[in-house]
Amino acid sequence: MKKQMTYKEFQESLPANAPPKWGTQGLKAVWYAAKDDWDASHNIAQEMHTPMGSLIHAYLHRKEGDAFNAGYWYRQAGKPFPNISVEAELQEIVEAVLATKKSRSD
Repeated sequence: MKKQMTYKEFQESLPANAPPKWGTQGLKAVWYAAKDDWDASHNIAQEMHTPMGSLIHAYLHRKEGDAFNAGYWYRQAGKPFPNISVEAELQEIVEAVLATKKSRSD
C-alpha cells in the first residue's frame, strides 16, 4: 500500500516542471494553483464536476479577485466564502485533497 503524500512533500514537489505522477485531477489542480499557474489549474478544476472541483474553482476566482464568481462556486461546493488568507485556504484545500483516498477523481 502506497504511503499518502504529506503537505510537506507536496510543497517539495513544487520546483518541478510538471506535477508528480501521483495524479488525481484534484491534486494536479492544486499543484498548478500552488505554482500560480491559474490557467492550468482552472482548466482542470472546471472539468471536475464534484464539490472539490467547485471548491478549487472558487479558490481560483477568489485569488484573482473575482468575489462574485468565487461566491457562486463556493455555493456549488457547499462551503461559505472563507475569511482566511488565500494562502491558508490553499493549504486547507491541498490537505483535504491529500486526505482523499480516491485514485481517479476528487
